[in-house]
Amino acid sequence: MKGLGFVKLAAIAGMMLSAAMPAPVFAVSKQADNRAETLADYQAFQMKDQVLQQVGLKLARGNAPYCANASLTIGLTLTDMAGYSRPDDVRTALGLKGDFAVATAGGFAQDSLMDAYQIVPDLEITAVDGAKINDWPAKKRLDWRRLKRVHDLVDASLAGNGEVALTLGGGQAVTLYGVPACATRFELKSGGKKALADGARVQFGAEFPGFAYPEDEFAAVVAHELAHNVLEHRKWLNAKGRGRRAIRATEREADRLMPWLLANAGYDPRAAVRFMERWGPKHSKGIFRARTHDGWDERAEFVAAEAEIVQAYLSASGTADWSQHFRRDIAPLGD
Repeated sequence: MKGLGFVKLAAIAGMMLSAAMPAPVFAVSKQADNRAETLADYQAFQMKDQVLQQVGLKLARGNAPYCANASLTIGLTLTDMAGYSRPDDVRTALGLKGDFAVATAGGFAQDSLMDAYQIVPDLEITAVDGAKINDWPAKKRLDWRRLKRVHDLVDASLAGNGEVALTLGGGQAVTLYGVPACATRFELKSGGKKALADGARVQFGAEFPGFAYPEDEFAAVVAHELAHNVLEHRKWLNAKGRGRRAIRATEREADRLMPWLLANAGYDPRAAVRFMERWGPKHSKGIFRARTHDGWDERAEFVAAEAEIVQAYLSASGTADWSQHFRRDIAPLGD
């Protein structure tokens, strides 16, 4: 599509919200008759983002009792028109008067409250805890810093009293209460087919093939990336070095933790095996690089064996407490 690219900025409110770096999403055409196509592209991206946020939140919430770094979340992502290259076009397409709106919403028990106030994607937000966020200064375009400031305010509110007050575009006020979740932010980036974790975030490219998989199999690969964060693999590699063996050890741990994380989120732990069997034959490169990962068939075997262990704990106690029962392949820092 011809035209100028713009930026979509979104981060999970209340889950370690630091700077969300801008990423182009799609081109906004200068032609008015192409506006519907532009909006359709935005909505297609938004649908994938919604899937990622809901699956990620389900995993993060279900495993919160076992995460050492659990924090509170309200389960929303926000977007700021100042982050786009053509803010006026995007504002008009979304029907906004101001600059802030919900990007994705939902995914936990508070959905009934969200439904009551119709807190849905593209809903306009004018204030957070009484602060009129549209009045905060920002550059006219491609500026992500104001969105970070808003998220920092949400974080501070949740840390302070466990709740956040939002003022909606129609003037209604609603208070959302934080719920515990493993402290990881989930982000969808335009373009690209990779998935990665950096210790605080889990990022997926919008073209990642797993978005077309059954939900539980997509959840498996989200769990793999989340496992890197909850096991602090980035910190461990920074301290121990990034040799091939070290990376492979962390990848094997992330594979083996997948069934545990899935089980605590209500998914079938064997979905991790099905993901490997679907993904591996076609995508043995990329995130499954031969020199830093075991072969996909070996990985499927490791995961299948771990799923049996998880199932045994589920049968015995109804829980899969990986903080107590997961066997580590590496010695965590401090041990």
